[in-house]
Amino acid sequence: MDLINILLALLSIGFGALGWLAPRYTMDKLDLATKNDSTMGVSEVRAASGALFVGLGLGALLTGLPGAYAAIGFAWGGGAVGRLTSIVLDGSSRSKWIFFAVEAVVGLLAIAINL
Repeated sequence: MDLINILLALLSIGFGALGWLAPRYTMDKLDLATKNDSTMGVSEVRAASGALFVGLGLGALLTGLPGAYAAIGFAWGGGAVGRLTSIVLDGSSRSKWIFFAVEAVVGLLAIAINL
């Protein structure tokens, strides 16, 4: 279980680093656009889809606490809930289902092995 926790934390850090350090690449992959030359979209991706997950993963690795690893699961699980809400309310797409599946699996796995 320790190895799985470490891998989930590294996954969170890796994807977070992409959002944090390569927000325009991330926005392109997620089909997001900026409006009127505003940098708020880039800022939001750096923060909410990026550095937040880097901090979450690093915190779990540094503390090694089951609760910290479970928090990774709750964060990814929350993402899965948001994604499913979008599928239901905003319309379905193959990309949304793939992202939902990854978020749900990571979230449920991290919660299941740590609570």
